[in-house]
Amino acid sequence: MTSVITGDIIGSRQQSEHWVEDLKKILAPFGHTPSQWEIYRGDEFQVEVSNPEDALLTAILVKAHLRAIKSDARMSIGFGDKTHNAERISESNGAAFVHSGELFETLKKQKITLALRTGNADFDEKINLMLQLALTFMDNWLVQSAEFVAVAIENPTLSQEELGKKLGINQAAVSRRQKRAQFDLVMNLDQYFRKQIKQLTAP
Repeated sequence: MTSVITGDIIGSRQQSEHWVEDLKKILAPFGHTPSQWEIYRGDEFQVEVSNPEDALLTAILVKAHLRAIKSDARMSIGFGDKTHNAERISESNGAAFVHSGELFETLKKQKITLALRTGNADFDEKINLMLQLALTFMDNWLVQSAEFVAVAIENPTLSQEELGKKLGINQAAVSRRQKRAQFDLVMNLDQYFRKQIKQLTAP
């Protein structure tokens, strides 16, 4: 089983030209382009996350990085198999790609910026409801909160003091940002998701 994130930048036409370069920098750590991630049609992108357990946190990390540069994205995460492995991820195929692509087409109408589909209706309904609740604050992360979230996700072993050094702020300010971003709640959601998807994909 694999997972695929399909996304597009919200309001890309209103933004400066820099965002494509910014998006490339954000996606670069996730592997090689265009086989593991690709930006196409100007403002759409796809990322394959080969360990499905990491898919949600990956999408949240992309969101945090984008919010930190005053941007955002709509993203759908699809789970399933990969039946055709092409040189470009946008030409690969399988249930993960179909789930991700079909769901992505509905996001704009639903006015939702993040959702997932595994094909298991009960699982999807439960996790998507949780995601919608989390989006009530994630969609409103300000630059400082989003910066904190991105750095904290990328450096899970660092203490508040060490995170402060990276962000150039003191430990008390780190604590405030962590609260404001509802970071502990985000990590609890990720842990719950990991447990559930593990059970779902267990042989």
